[in-house]
Amino acid sequence: MVRQETPEGVAERPRRAVLRDALGVGVAVGLSGFAFGVTAAGAGISVLQACALSLLVFTGASQFALVGALAAGGNPFTAAAGAFFLGTRNAFYGLRLSQLLAVPKAVRPLAAHWVIDETTAVALAQPDRRSARLGFTATGLSLYVLWNLTTLLGALGAEALGDTSAWGLDAAGPAVFLALLAPMLKTATERAVAALALILGLGLLPVLPAGLPVLVAALAAPAILWLKGRRS
Repeated sequence: MVRQETPEGVAERPRRAVLRDALGVGVAVGLSGFAFGVTAAGAGISVLQACALSLLVFTGASQFALVGALAAGGNPFTAAAGAFFLGTRNAFYGLRLSQLLAVPKAVRPLAAHWVIDETTAVALAQPDRRSARLGFTATGLSLYVLWNLTTLLGALGAEALGDTSAWGLDAAGPAVFLALLAPMLKTATERAVAALALILGLGLLPVLPAGLPVLVAALAAPAILWLKGRRS
């Protein structure tokens, strides 16, 4: 298939290639909703509550952070605060995607619900607006359907697995997130922020209540930028 040129002179990516990448990400990440369902059940969250989180929150990292903090005995308000602040990154994604996708106002509330790490990564990887819209939509639709379906299956099947903590399924979501994030850390500043956030998050786990380490880790970005500003 020969690429067509857009009015701006940028080659459009073939639809088949966009759909292949979008569905690949959607299916791979969507299946990890099973791990979330199992982890949520192990943290004492009901099947209905787990499904509601996936339907209404729909941001895996925040969902895993919430149930992980609850499973560790954290205060529900602290756990919710950690999940909320972790999810605020999606607002910054939205600022970039609003310019790239330029979707009609009528569908913006629906599109905003799908602004997450995976849809953003696929959309930003495209060379033109048409491909970005297709990639965003295909990734969001496939991921939303599979994530919610596998959340339900995981929550229902948790009892059959016995001790869910022994399976280590709570690590599946963060592992997928890190696998997507790692290739995006291209500059020294980005790598420094990621390294400092990791050190703060893991180092403070033994000394702070569950849910607070992730909030402190969020200070890595302003800290690195402040140090960079002083050096320059």
